[in-house]
Amino acid sequence: MLATAHGRRDTMLAFLSAVVSLAAVFAAVGSTIPLFNVYRAAEGFTNAGISLTVVAYSAATLSTLLMAGRLSTSVGRRPTAVASLALLILGCLLLLRVHDIGILIAGRFLMGLGAGLASSALTAYIVDAAPTRPAWLASVASSQTVMLGLAIGAIASGALVQFGPWPRDLIYLILVGVLVLSVALVVISPETVTPAGGGWRSLRPSVRVPARLRRLLPIAAAVFLATWSTGAFYQAFVPALVADQLHTNNSLVLGLVFAAYMGPSALGAPLGGRFSPAAAQRIGMIAFLAGWIGLLTAIANGALPLFIAASIIAGAAQGIAISAATRGLLFGSAPVDRAPIFSVIYLLSYSSATIPSLISARLSNTHSVSHIALGYGGLALLCTLFTVAGARDPRTDTPSVAG
Repeated sequence: MLATAHGRRDTMLAFLSAVVSLAAVFAAVGSTIPLFNVYRAAEGFTNAGISLTVVAYSAATLSTLLMAGRLSTSVGRRPTAVASLALLILGCLLLLRVHDIGILIAGRFLMGLGAGLASSALTAYIVDAAPTRPAWLASVASSQTVMLGLAIGAIASGALVQFGPWPRDLIYLILVGVLVLSVALVVISPETVTPAGGGWRSLRPSVRVPARLRRLLPIAAAVFLATWSTGAFYQAFVPALVADQLHTNNSLVLGLVFAAYMGPSALGAPLGGRFSPAAAQRIGMIAFLAGWIGLLTAIANGALPLFIAASIIAGAAQGIAISAATRGLLFGSAPVDRAPIFSVIYLLSYSSATIPSLISARLSNTHSVSHIALGYGGLALLCTLFTVAGARDPRTDTPSVAG
């Protein structure tokens, strides 16, 4: 009995360490958002340049997921997690010296490499160590800690930029401390998988998902496309939108606007646990579309309160839809399958952020932010219709894995 209790404590330590570490990773990623307007004003960065930093981050994350998505299965969750945290620390240190767009892109690229490792290793670590009750906890914690971390990073950064000393540096110094603490937590936590070996072989580009889940991927891809492209829109264009069309240069307001979309995702996710994955995806995407209608109305009228309210609705709705899609894809998964499944989830997610960002970066030279927002709203409409028509629940077939 004592050994069992000790094992539960060790597992809970691993769960909490993974959650804290994943939140720290994405708090670092979100911390740059309120600084974009500072860089625009002080260094003359353009909307197209800022969009390229989003692309660099997403491209780095995609490359890491494609090449190292299975690394934590081969060498263990803990060493892979430590490597991801180290890359984020390096990214934060580099961003202490942003004076041209190349440095900002390089810092975001390092963050993307770290976030890519974290997206497979730390999310799988969370699912490995999560308590079995409530049943939705593993999918919600693994999918929504990302959004919560982004919100925390944006709010903290906005507050420090607006009211703290060293407005361009303090947030990164604090995050370095938090990331070092996260490394320490991971180091003292137990490993949850037996390393399979073949670390170098695992770096070969590979996409692997249980064959029985492939029927769920198109709808999950639609959910990720709508929600993650919107997140990229918030990163690349909302700083300019808040300053130029919603008429405020307050960095804390910018952080709160970004957090209004990301933060409620973690609150909406448990609500989806009351429904089947298919029903929750439909409900979430319909509400997400309603949020986008509110966003476009707010942009047309320059109404900041309505923009924030619509962001909250869209954010909570994306939490319902994303966690439901994740829950369906994780259904019946074995530990050895979890890192590859999360690699596929985040490959879809970051592709969904990157491709529209590349297109909108080009269009930003000839089209206004409000016109670009209409394009993202149209994409949300198409993805919602596709999800409502085709969402399915996972089957209880015997797992089989296909490459």
